[in-house]
Formats: sequence, structure tokens, C-alpha cells
Amino acid sequence: MTRRSPFRVPVAVITASAALLTLSGCMTVHGELAVIPAVPAKGEAQKALEQFVAGYNKANTADDPAATATYETGPLQDIDEAVIKVERRTNAPFGPLELRDPKFIIPKMAGWPKFFMADALSNRRNARWLLTFTRNSPQDKWKAAYLLPTPAKLPEFATDKDGYAEAVPADAGAAGLTIAPGKLSAAYANYLKTGEGDIFAPGPATDRVRQDRAAVAKQPGQRIDTIDQAYKFPAMALRTKDGGALAFFGTRFFQHKTLSEGSTIGITPKIEAVLEGPKKKTNRMSFTNVSEQLVKVPAKKNGGQVTFLRQLHKQTAAKAE
Repeated sequence: MTRRSPFRVPVAVITASAALLTLSGCMTVHGELAVIPAVPAKGEAQKALEQFVAGYNKANTADDPAATATYETGPLQDIDEAVIKVERRTNAPFGPLELRDPKFIIPKMAGWPKFFMADALSNRRNARWLLTFTRNSPQDKWKAAYLLPTPAKLPEFATDKDGYAEAVPADAGAAGLTIAPGKLSAAYANYLKTGEGDIFAPGPATDRVRQDRAAVAKQPGQRIDTIDQAYKFPAMALRTKDGGALAFFGTRFFQHKTLSEGSTIGITPKIEAVLEGPKKKTNRMSFTNVSEQLVKVPAKKNGGQVTFLRQLHKQTAAKAE
């Protein structure tokens, strides 16, 4: 889908009424080896959320796509940078955003990068948003890497006696899952390419995507070729009470569109906003898309398939050939 991201709106205020998880008894270590809370100080998660909102608001107000790098990273940055470019062309402003009742899911982790999740209520259709923040060292700033609507039924997380969640390691053997979080991106890209394997459950993000692509791939006077790739950015996953995991991951896909000789591909304002190189009349164009996914991965002992809970993709680049 190439619809407008529901998340790129000017932010005027953020209100918080949630009680933070108790962050007591933290060890004063950097976390290279020790298993410690990803957020070591009380109030740091709230501060990270506020910094995200401040940057989000500034980038929109200044109409500056490059500013997303100061508060976002990974798939979310690619998507939001493209959204700002499109809004600059379409001039479709939104009203102020409020984020209320934030709840923070903070895991204990060893090593870097570290991450945590925030689940906050927005005033956009009164929907909750689930964000994942990450950083690579104690000196780095927390940045949002993933943002999707919170599922109607968010799985319960496994927590210890202090209320901390469990980060799932990338290794499938250690994680005890049907697939390692770190392998989700490549596995999904391969499935969309080949249709092989039974890792992913049927649905709008899997077999129906393949059906839709096949339907438009070869039509009279038109050909669309699609190539899917893994996104080189860490997946982030937390253990759920049933032994499985809730995981975020990203992918990319590239499309090449060719019309019959003598035809011209229409360059809409949305396409022109992300156009690389000169605008010209042509019957061939290539498009880059970035996608972020939220999935439920079952425990290996329980079996089952990976189910998609949320997905969003955005056209981030176009080129006339």
C-alpha cells in the first residue's frame, strides 16, 4: 500500500499520566556484559518519548526531511523522511497531536544496542501507537526505530518480579522460537519472492501480497517487476507469556515499471516528491519502498506460524529511466 502514513502529523503537546515501571536496584555498569535494565534511570523512558515528540514537531514545522535523523533511525526514519517530502508537495497539514497515558515496556539486556517499547494513546482516531526506541551506547541519544498502531489485542509480555520484560536474542536456538527475530527480514523477503516455506501464516501481508502482485505484474501494455530485500537493521523482540515473542522488523522492496513503447508514466506530486534525478517523460521507472512489520512469533515447543499484527510501507524513492 502507498497510502499516507498516519503517523506524520505536527505535534503540539504530549501529556503523560502513566506510572513508569519501577527502575530500582539498577547496577552502575555500562551493560556490555551485565544483564541490566535497558533504561537504567527512572524517568529516562519518558524523557526519550518527549525528545522524540520535540524532534517530530520540529521536523514538520521546519519542513525539513533531514531532521528525522536527529530523533529516528532505521525503517521509521526512511518512511518519515519520505512522508515529509510528500507533505511538502501536497500541502496537507494535520492538527496538533497529543500522546497520553504512555506505558513503557523495558527489558533487561546485556550488550548493545539496547531498546525499549512505548505504548501511548494518540488523539488520531483515539488509537494507541507502539514505538520502539534504541541506542548503541550510553552516550547515544534514544531514537525511535519502529512505529505502528498498537494491536487491538497486544500479547502479554513475560516479566520478572521487578516488572522488567525479557529481550529475545537473535539466535533461534537460544530464543526457543520457530524463527530467530534476526532472521525474520530475510525470511519474509524470500517468501514474497518464492512463496516457499511455511513460516508465515496466510493473510494480507503474505499470500495476498503475492496474489496482488501477480495480478498486476503483466497486464496489456504494462509490466511490473518486484524484488524484495532484507533490511539491514536489527529486529527488536520481547518475550511473551506463552513463550513466543512480539517482534518488529523491516524490509525493502524495489519495483520496476515498464509501459509499452509510446506510453508515458504519469509522475504524480507524491512520486515527484521522492524523485531522484531529473523529471522526464518516460515509459520506465523504478521505485524503492520501505516496510515495517509487527509480528507474533510462536514458541518452537508450541509450533505454529508467524502472524502479522501490523504493517506499513511507504514509497521512499523513485527514478525515471
